[in-house]
Amino acid sequence: MPSYNTSDFRKGLKVQLDGEPYIMIECNFVKPGKGQAMYKCKLRNLIKNTVIDRTYKSDTSIEAADVSDINAQFLYRQADTFVFMDNDSYEQYELALEQVDDAWEYLKEGMVCSMTLFNDNPISVEPPNHVVLAVEYCEPAVRGNTATNLTKPVKLETGAEMMCPAFVEIGDLIKIDTRTGDYIERSKG
Repeated sequence: MPSYNTSDFRKGLKVQLDGEPYIMIECNFVKPGKGQAMYKCKLRNLIKNTVIDRTYKSDTSIEAADVSDINAQFLYRQADTFVFMDNDSYEQYELALEQVDDAWEYLKEGMVCSMTLFNDNPISVEPPNHVVLAVEYCEPAVRGNTATNLTKPVKLETGAEMMCPAFVEIGDLIKIDTRTGDYIERSKG
């Protein structure tokens, strides 16, 4: 199994600790006045979604996680189960709501997502960075409120709710940043 030295440490690195996969979400180099340099890292467990803090001396190495990312198409949702298909092998994977996490808010049938596999089992899914979704319901805009930064809640075609500018109407297509959950702009399609 390959391993990473501390010189390879960076945000986004996938490592294995105690037999479970983790991703580095933060890594800071610390050089005290005396003694050896250290790396203070925050790691998120890719299965349990818990975050831990670890400190490593500069001559340490960590085992690489046996994870791979594939492109998988979202097929459908059945209660709290989400079904995806590998675009290359046509193999289908089922993920529970806990594994999909908040990504369900942006999943639309036919959408291609990035799926992470650990020991050939799916553990998480990530939608594209930007998605275009239709507004299913919102309160009508009040005349004259179009030039200010007023927001209102809207319900999207996926069932998710988010805040959008007051000028957004039912049937509008809106572009959303899935990393932050923020409205970007109205879209033509």
